[in-house]
Amino acid sequence: MQHVLIIHEVEAYPAWKAIFNKAADMRKWAGEISCQLLRYDSDANKIVHFSEWASLDKARRFFESPELMEIRRKTGVKASDFICLQEIERGAL
Repeated sequence: MQHVLIIHEVEAYPAWKAIFNKAADMRKWAGEISCQLLRYDSDANKIVHFSEWASLDKARRFFESPELMEIRRKTGVKASDFICLQEIERGAL
């Protein structure tokens, strides 16, 4: 599986989340299979978006697209770190 870990610093989580929800079809069409949202326990506006993708190439094209860059600007994303990951093992305890 291919994953992307994104850490967003946003101006206001509720505003960012509303746009994130509206972009669900766009993300699915681009190749996102599933996602989890987490936040820092010490900062409600520091968001971790962990997602599974059909391919890392599709994920990179999506995250680097001018359309998405404009959406991030409009939603008050102050900074983002993107980390592309390939799963090597999964287990349960």
